[in-house]
Amino acid sequence: MTDDGMLGDSQRAHWERTYGEHPGMYGERPSDAAVHAAGVFLDAGATDVLELGAGHGRDALFFAQEGFSVHATDFSPVAIEQLRAAAREQGLARRVTGAVQDVRDALRLPDASFDAVFAHMLLCMALSTEEIHRLVGEVRRVLRPGGVFVYTVRHNGDAHFGAGTGHGDDIWEHGGFAVHFFSRELVDSLADGWILDDVHAFEEGELPRRLWRVTQHVPVV
Repeated sequence: MTDDGMLGDSQRAHWERTYGEHPGMYGERPSDAAVHAAGVFLDAGATDVLELGAGHGRDALFFAQEGFSVHATDFSPVAIEQLRAAAREQGLARRVTGAVQDVRDALRLPDASFDAVFAHMLLCMALSTEEIHRLVGEVRRVLRPGGVFVYTVRHNGDAHFGAGTGHGDDIWEHGGFAVHFFSRELVDSLADGWILDDVHAFEEGELPRRLWRVTQHVPVV
C-alpha cells in the first residue's frame, strides 16, 4: 500500500466523513461517463453490471433504471447505506445490491460473474500502481469472456497534477483528496491482455478536471 497503507486508510476515513456530512453529495443525475457506459453495455448485450466506487449510488441507480442488474460497491459504509436507501425509495431494490468493498483487497465475487464493470474515478484514487494493476486483474477475473470494462481517471494533463502534497507514484493530495494521476503509459499497461477499444479525453466539473474514459474488453477465446 502507498505510504505503508496509511494514506489509503486516511483517505477512506476522509471519504466516510465526507459522505456523512454531505449526503447525496453528487446529486441524482448520472455522470456523463455512466450514460456513455450504459450504451456500450447495451450494445455488448450485458445484463449484469458491477460498479466499483459507487459512492451514494447515482450511477448505479441509473444503470438499474436502464434495465441492468447492478452490484455496487464502495469502501464507505455510509455511502452504501445511502445507496441502499435510495434504491428502496425508487423501487429499485430488486435490481441493485450494495456491498462494502475496499478495492485494495481481492473482490469478494465469483469468477466470470459479470458482463460489465464500471468505475468512475475509482482507479485514480490513492492507489499505488501495483494496487491498480492488481485491481484490474480482479476486474478481469470477475468478467465473463467478452465482458466490457469502462473506467475513468484523471490524468497528468490535469491542473492539479503536481500541485499540493506529493506522495510519490504520481499521487498528489489537494484539498484533502489524494489522486493518482494517470499517464498514457499506465493506461496502455492496464490493457495488456485485453482489447483496448477507446481512450477518450473529456472534462468534468470545476477547474475543470481533465479525464480519460477508457473502454476495454476481455477477448473471447
